[in-house]
Amino acid sequence: MAYSPDMRAAARRHLEAANTLDTTRRRDVAGYLYGIAAECGVKALMQQAGFKSPTNGEHDPYYAHFPALKTLLKNKLEGRNATVLRRYVLSESFFSGWDITMRYSKGSQIPDRLLDQWKAQATSVIGSIDT
Repeated sequence: MAYSPDMRAAARRHLEAANTLDTTRRRDVAGYLYGIAAECGVKALMQQAGFKSPTNGEHDPYYAHFPALKTLLKNKLEGRNATVLRRYVLSESFFSGWDITMRYSKGSQIPDRLLDQWKAQATSVIGSIDT
């Protein structure tokens, strides 16, 4: 079954799940979901900025994850529509240390300071999406 993408809804759903897990002993999973939520938030901002629809190509930022997502976007940010997106993508600290492969790691390897940082950053980027 193919699912229709809704980046705004996905971002909010993953942030809500991450916040719920963050209050339990599964902060490691919450950290992973904060990254997924932020990726969806960035992709919603891409849509707002007028980025073309996903093509599922090798260099399509709609199918990339941090940190590659930020790298792919850095050279494509143009115009006033990308101002909000640029603030996140060009920030060196935005989701630094987060990588999609962390889902395979031992959860105890993820430092609390990064989890707190990712939570704040995910909340910020998702709060920047137009409703």
